[in-house]
Amino acid sequence: MTQAGHAHRTEIAGSNERVRIALGSVILAETIRPVVLREGALPARYYIPADDVRMELLEGSNSTSHCPFKGDATYWSVKDGPADIAWTYKEPIPGAEQIKGLICFYNEKVDVEIDGEPVARPATRWS
Repeated sequence: MTQAGHAHRTEIAGSNERVRIALGSVILAETIRPVVLREGALPARYYIPADDVRMELLEGSNSTSHCPFKGDATYWSVKDGPADIAWTYKEPIPGAEQIKGLICFYNEKVDVEIDGEPVARPATRWS
């Protein structure tokens, strides 16, 4: 999706990569049906169906944010652990419908494996 009049580019596509999200030795999510979002210079973000996330380990946060390219996000924290470690777009804006209701973890705050290979934590403003 490219916004008219903006140099900002967002690409959203389904994938069959095996994505595992962990915090230390605790696996938070594992899927073979992520939706990958690439946006500008940011690292690829892996949006995961809630059925593939260990929701019993998470709790909703009061935090929210707005992205002009995706919409309004709500956040998830690990119970008795790090706050605002993941987010969801419950009603994304037109063009970003593929990520509706999926959960995305900050690559900067968790351990990500793609097809069994560890991904280095990126250095961004969320690190």
